[in-house]
Amino acid sequence: MADYIVAIDQGTTSTRAIVFDHSGSIVSVGQKEHEQIFPKAGWVEHDPKEIWDNTREVIGQALSRADITRHDVAAVGITNQRETAVVWDKNTGEPVYNAIVWQDTRTQAIVERFAQDGGLERFKEKVGLPLSTYFSGTKIVWILENVDGARERAEAGDLLFGTTDTWVLWNLTGGTEGGVHATDVTNASRTLFMDLETLQWDDDILSVFGVPRSMLPEIKSSSEVYGTVESSSLLREVPIAGILGDQQAATFGQAAFDPGEAKNTYGTGNFLIFNTGEEIVRSENGLLTTLGYKLGDQPPHYALEGSIAVTGSLVQWLRDNLGLIGSAPEIEQLAATVEDNGGAYFVPAFSGLFAPYWRAEARGALVGLTRYVNKGHIARAVLEATAFQTREVLDAVNADSGVPLSELKVDGGMIANNTLMQFQADILGVPVVRPVVAETTALGAAYAAGLATGFWSNLDELRANWQEDRRWEPQMDDTERERQLRLWKKAVTKTFDWVDEDVQ
Repeated sequence: MADYIVAIDQGTTSTRAIVFDHSGSIVSVGQKEHEQIFPKAGWVEHDPKEIWDNTREVIGQALSRADITRHDVAAVGITNQRETAVVWDKNTGEPVYNAIVWQDTRTQAIVERFAQDGGLERFKEKVGLPLSTYFSGTKIVWILENVDGARERAEAGDLLFGTTDTWVLWNLTGGTEGGVHATDVTNASRTLFMDLETLQWDDDILSVFGVPRSMLPEIKSSSEVYGTVESSSLLREVPIAGILGDQQAATFGQAAFDPGEAKNTYGTGNFLIFNTGEEIVRSENGLLTTLGYKLGDQPPHYALEGSIAVTGSLVQWLRDNLGLIGSAPEIEQLAATVEDNGGAYFVPAFSGLFAPYWRAEARGALVGLTRYVNKGHIARAVLEATAFQTREVLDAVNADSGVPLSELKVDGGMIANNTLMQFQADILGVPVVRPVVAETTALGAAYAAGLATGFWSNLDELRANWQEDRRWEPQMDDTERERQLRLWKKAVTKTFDWVDEDVQ
């Protein structure tokens, strides 16, 4: 009997392989960062070959650290950065260009071109998404229009597209030697191409975008056997049986399986997902309608999502670009040197503003500065920016759902920051709850794979695994909360309308 599940978490800054046991506990972790490539202002790329090489390496790390072999592994699950686009040649396995990352804003002119006929919400009724540089569909168009020979090769049927789950799956199952070209409904729902009701690619939208259907992976459920690992891998012959986009995977790992349940992930960006069950809820408050999960032949579960582009990456920016801290955890120590933000507010619209504003022309701003403000205040403003953005998204979720959340389950790297979590509870006015297993993204992918292979029998078994680690209760009085929110919203308006035709 195989006692473990391996989850591959292909994230924005690193790739990890995590071994989980039957209780959902972490046995071992392998992790390796990949290069963040910034060719121009607003451009963000990754090297797909580096990601694949790292995937193989971290699998080896995780297996060796757990002292297990493939015979001990029941299944593999994959989770990934969702909107990052890879296009490669199916005959050679070579990418035609670097992966264009979800944060990249180079496709704004393409967005505006398609919005001329019907506006930014032209396809939203069908796909749940506004036209935006965020989603992978516009990135495919950019590659087809800007990489020499790409359109001709695509129309000849030689090029394949995938988000990074598809890239990893294709390579893991053999690549040019019979690799499986597939994705799941959650990742497909982030392309601008998938019909929310049929769960299939929409030919009319593909025609508008000029993307050949032959490039696109087959859309599968989030929990089924897609194929087995190819013969040269340390995991050879192990079934790959779960795929979930990272935010949906975190929701699944938080056991938020039912309508009305939600979680917020604090990572490179922040993503709040609210489960709406089998009902498609169309947002009137700037949220995305997306797929939550689909288990095999069962009906799909939908969700509302509030996507925030820059949260954890703002801490990285403070470290790498300004040098105010030497490591990410140091921000909490620096913020603790002051009692408040000193009147400073930091709106990190580095990639424009995502939910609930969707203002692509916005850019970052640090406002409210006086001679009194020091680096401790700036560190605090950086942390508070994450909490303020989450509050605005939660307000939109409450407005769309009509059922205010009574508490917020949280996960991701930033939840280790107690200062941030306390301020989050304060500015929300509801408790914030952290689980024992904080790696809920990888855990969700493991759960999906384990359900498909009988490693876990049902959702109730997964619910029983969830345990609370810590809870933060709000301590801020209502008057101060409203004052802070008023100033934050004023700060946000200062980022609007920054990008002109001659400004990047």
